[in-house]
Amino acid sequence: MATLGPLLVAEAAAEAAGAGLDPADLEQEVWVRLLERAGTGTPPARPAGWAPWLRAAVRAEARGARRRARWEVPYDGIDGVPVPLGAPDTEGMTLAADEVRRVRAAVRRLPGRCPRVLLAMMSTRDATYREIAGELGISQGSLGPVRSRCLGCLRRMLLAEVAAPEPWGMER
Repeated sequence: MATLGPLLVAEAAAEAAGAGLDPADLEQEVWVRLLERAGTGTPPARPAGWAPWLRAAVRAEARGARRRARWEVPYDGIDGVPVPLGAPDTEGMTLAADEVRRVRAAVRRLPGRCPRVLLAMMSTRDATYREIAGELGISQGSLGPVRSRCLGCLRRMLLAEVAAPEPWGMER
């Protein structure tokens, strides 16, 4: 099997570039396949007999990786909350997602057009003021003042629900 190493490295490097893969990952997958096959059947007497199979296995693994890449969606957090860099702990993500859910629930309880305005502003698609104003059917110049009034209303509503601490850290 040691004689197959250079051939596998060359084949994996050639196929990985076209598939957008790391050649070392592709090599590892093919070694696993090779060991699985060696364990179930009788290997050829000469290692050169493995060369055609090795080429086909590298190409098959690269095809499978391309197919998986089309169907798999990268994980980017919970409810649109991105995973913080350096802290991908589950508890932190769960707490952040819970906080986003609570804020969205509070926004939905606002009166008038405030829920639509604030939910459009909170959207993860990063729309411009012009796009948001077009969606909501209001002028772009009035979007800022409407947003400000809605945030003030949300602030007053949340202050009534949660006891706010006094300025020097003392609760009422």
